[in-house]
Amino acid sequence: MSVLSRPYFHDEEKAFEYVESIIWADGKACPHCGGLDRLTKVTANPAKRIRVGLWRCGDCKKQFTVKIGTVFEHMRIPLNKALQALYMMTTSKKGVSAHQLHRTLEITYKTAWFLAHRIREAMASGDLTAFGSGGGIVEVDETFIGRIKGSEKKRAFHHKMKVLALVDRDTGQARTMVVDEVTAKTIMPIVKANVAKEAILMTDESGVYRHAGKHFTAHGTTNHSAGQYVDYEIREVHSNTVEGYFSIFKRGMKGIYQHCGEQHLHRYLAEYEFRYNNREALGCNDSDRSIFALNGIVGKRLTYKSSGQRNETQA
Repeated sequence: MSVLSRPYFHDEEKAFEYVESIIWADGKACPHCGGLDRLTKVTANPAKRIRVGLWRCGDCKKQFTVKIGTVFEHMRIPLNKALQALYMMTTSKKGVSAHQLHRTLEITYKTAWFLAHRIREAMASGDLTAFGSGGGIVEVDETFIGRIKGSEKKRAFHHKMKVLALVDRDTGQARTMVVDEVTAKTIMPIVKANVAKEAILMTDESGVYRHAGKHFTAHGTTNHSAGQYVDYEIREVHSNTVEGYFSIFKRGMKGIYQHCGEQHLHRYLAEYEFRYNNREALGCNDSDRSIFALNGIVGKRLTYKSSGQRNETQA
């Protein structure tokens, strides 16, 4: 049997039971009044429009499902199809396009596009722990992708969207964000807020980091424009790890998604960051990754209007 033969991928009732076992692992509570004791399962009855996964609270007399208070709240497609999409997106190294979800799950493209963004919202960690704590090495670099809507095409990167990435070499964790400009005034405050003072910073020769050594224990650089990617004497001085992260990100964005609007880029960054931070090399398999993403749906909400709506083409 394959992984996709699991009951919760094909039966909505089993899907609700599976999600409940993860989200309510420490016990269920009424999302309306917080009641813990008088909670009873309501038997599904399609003829009377009683939906699957419904619970009733004896204290406030209101009904609820495990989807309340999550990114899946008010989702109109069966939960088992959403779990299939979540599994596909967490196990595909370079991502899965909305058109692929639309064809595979047999749902409309608009629904597939919004479902993918719901899942990306669940993938966003929001972790603000400083990288390089204890004197570890942190690599920092920028990359440029796509084109800012309405901008005139110019030389170099000025018309492109700008992405900053940090990778903690000791923990193997990455953190990415969209930036407006690639200048010391914009970049350095972000780096100082996300990297511990005792860390050792690794960058390329960009003038953005010219004075970075003042803020950290040490600052190592390599001159990429001269073809130097590892220091000739101290082999630990390089930024190849963060370059490797960007290579995965760019192959996915160009090969799978092909185009991304500027207002959506932060969600795609969250998707690639999530898979990178929960990869096989760190002891996380496909099943673990899908469970981590499922845990991430709690306490988040995304409406179609707030998602920026669809204005991009995906393969």
